[in-house]
Amino acid sequence: MNVYDGERMAEIMADQGLTATDDANAADLVVLNTCHIREKATEKVYSDIGRLRKHGADPLIAVAGCVAQAEGAEIVRRAKVDVVVGPQAYHNLPDLVARAARGEAALDTDMPVDLKFGHLPPRRRVAPSAFLTVQEGCDKFCTYCVVPYTRGAEVSRGWVQVVDEAKALVDAGAKEITLLGQNVNAWDDDGRGLHDLIAALADIAGLHRIRYTTSHPNDMAQGLIEAHRDIEKLMPFLHLPVQSGSDRILKAMNRSHTRDSYLRLLDRVRAVRPDIALSGDFIVGFPGETEADFAETLSLVDAVGHSQAFSFKYSPRPGTPAAGMADQVAAEVMDERLQRLQAALNRDQAAFNAASVGRRCTVLMERKGKLPGQLIGKSPWLQSVHVIGEAAIGDLVDVGITAAGPNSVTGTILEQPHGSEDEVFKRARLDVAA
Repeated sequence: MNVYDGERMAEIMADQGLTATDDANAADLVVLNTCHIREKATEKVYSDIGRLRKHGADPLIAVAGCVAQAEGAEIVRRAKVDVVVGPQAYHNLPDLVARAARGEAALDTDMPVDLKFGHLPPRRRVAPSAFLTVQEGCDKFCTYCVVPYTRGAEVSRGWVQVVDEAKALVDAGAKEITLLGQNVNAWDDDGRGLHDLIAALADIAGLHRIRYTTSHPNDMAQGLIEAHRDIEKLMPFLHLPVQSGSDRILKAMNRSHTRDSYLRLLDRVRAVRPDIALSGDFIVGFPGETEADFAETLSLVDAVGHSQAFSFKYSPRPGTPAAGMADQVAAEVMDERLQRLQAALNRDQAAFNAASVGRRCTVLMERKGKLPGQLIGKSPWLQSVHVIGEAAIGDLVDVGITAAGPNSVTGTILEQPHGSEDEVFKRARLDVAA
């Protein structure tokens, strides 16, 4: 979501006559778009500001995103930045920059009911794979999480607005769109759910692939599960955070699901889409986590077999209930548990990649690789695929997977299929089912 917001802020400022530069020291304006989920990410904001000032350059510095929302004027006091703007107010960035240039205070952390999206400029040229925010905020109030306080309550963008932006993205060059939200599968517009929206987007000519992230287990409706069976453009990949394998810890986290309900949900998804790749999020060292609780997390990992996953040490966030809980886990214990968890997750990712060898699938080429003539794209299962051959960025190419590494796979470009991309997916699904 920060990538999407960053792109939109760049487009806003381009309308004001600014152009992007890769050299921060040459910039007139530097926008730091921030995350407040973990302490390390927050502290990095201040180190980046210090580095910009140290190099002698004197750009206007704007801090945007969730750190801006959470800390507000404290950032100005602590780091003497010029602009502070929260994630729901960045459509006001041009006015804030103009005020800062005049030496006036420029802080906006309002969270208006009127969403920012209607104030943003039309989409321009985009990458072959593009992001589209359809939902923001969270009503779940997990005890470790600041998102409900920095992004606000769950709000869904309207059907027409989302479909129109999706069409604009395709017109601007996107062949794949990832729908974004803190709880994207909670998207709703007048009784229509995310699966209805995906079905509508699948009818857009020129849009070949649809993904969505991040989902909450409690919002995984049957219609969305069945969409993975019925909508060929919906990729066989599901990121569904679980956080822990221990029911005791899940309850303390206020996750509102259990280990068993999570596993049964995955069974329902796999029943309709056997070849689906599963991803998740994990937190180790949540307050009160015992070795027995952690062992249950490891056993859940063994039961699922993720294609990839994200894992982190618990980070106490100011103002959240968990920050004040007793039995905070020692840092060295968290370190050791994270190493064991990541070893198991890396094992499963490597195994998933190895099982892909021999598959034939369509790959969307997204960028150049390090080797001459090499391109890197994404498989339907969100693996990075390295190929060398006659193709261009933005091409959808039929590829045979020939080798696998721990973090990516290698493929060979095959003769282009005689059928549609949908037919290639169907063949891949049949291969997996067999």
